Amino acid sequence: MVRARTSLLLAAAVPLTVTAAAVALKAGAWELTASRHAIRLHPKPRPGCPDCKGEGGWWSEGPYPGGEMCWCWDRPVPTLRLLPVRAPWPDEPPF
Repeated sequence: MVRARTSLLLAAAVPLTVTAAAVALKAGAWELTASRHAIRLHPKPRPGCPDCKGEGGWWSEGPYPGGEMCWCWDRPVPTLRLLPVRAPWPDEPPF
């Protein structure tokens, strides 16, 4: 009985957590990428930035034109490294 209730609560909590995370990432100007090795949050330009107006940077004028990144985009990339998945049978030959 307790396991069934726990599994039902977990099944209901996962979609709610995913939805809340998606809303928070969109509001905070972050992009989530996940692979089997790590989960990373990449910053995106802030839509309400007064300097770049959500573009993320601008092109400089003059004899050496080039792109400059806005301060609102220059944030560290938080990374959560995942442990490698162990092989279920490590003593077995690969073929």
